[in-house]
Amino acid sequence: MDLDFATTLPMREATTNTPPIFAVPAGACDTHFHVFEPGYEHVPNPQYTFPEATLAQYVAMADFLGIDRSVIVQPTYYGEDNSLALWVLDSLGDRARGVVRVHEDASPALLDSYQERGVRAIRLDLFERKDWPVEDLEGYVGAMAARAAERDWHIQFYSPGSVVRDLLPFLSRHSGRFVIDHMGYMKKSDGLGDADFRGLVDALGNGNVWVKLTGPYRLAGDEPLSSVEPIGRALVEARADRLLWGTDWPHLPNGQRDTGELLNLLAAWVPNEADRRQILVDSPTTLFFAT
Repeated sequence: MDLDFATTLPMREATTNTPPIFAVPAGACDTHFHVFEPGYEHVPNPQYTFPEATLAQYVAMADFLGIDRSVIVQPTYYGEDNSLALWVLDSLGDRARGVVRVHEDASPALLDSYQERGVRAIRLDLFERKDWPVEDLEGYVGAMAARAAERDWHIQFYSPGSVVRDLLPFLSRHSGRFVIDHMGYMKKSDGLGDADFRGLVDALGNGNVWVKLTGPYRLAGDEPLSSVEPIGRALVEARADRLLWGTDWPHLPNGQRDTGELLNLLAAWVPNEADRRQILVDSPTTLFFAT
């Protein structure tokens, strides 16, 4: 896992976020948010205290920033129990799609029911498997990618940067579609360098890998968010059509983080309006809303 145990902070009120400094296009999509509601069972030893981050709070924030569509992503807090995510999908209807976590032996009937309710991807927690040999990781990813392909879904990675790096050659050979969270999570503090990041950038050219421009504060650490700009710009300059954007709301464990500030990073990272539309509207449509 990527966090020590943390106490979550209360959520920022929606209208206190910084407004967008560019015209957010119609159909803009946040491809990465989580929700936490009372009454849903969590895993035995979560990494953080219960976040007060409800669907109503999320929708208020999204509406304030002009975000029309959203993708709920299953957090580690709820493990493979996707009940809350499915409730969110039912509540938001066509405005939302979902990414779930499932066991390797999940039945076709269960996955079909998820499809009907708006699920379009399987999230793999590779922090849990970071010490596996690469061959075992490849076997696991390949098996889960086969399950996803049966429904034209993709695989999404929540993964340390070192695991992303080690899997890139395998992903380039595989026919499945893969989305990598948090700009590859290639943190310098974890010993990852320019050559590792260059491998991620090169992987965008394979045609089956997308990267999410999410969680820049995860990479910045104690440095300002502006320190991540070279990473964001390099990804955009390489393949804007292989990028997605997301809030990573509620920014665990810091619910006071300014989501508008995160959206406005795109003004510097993606100065071309057509590229911003590709990232915010067109690519999410391809991966989540085409069916």
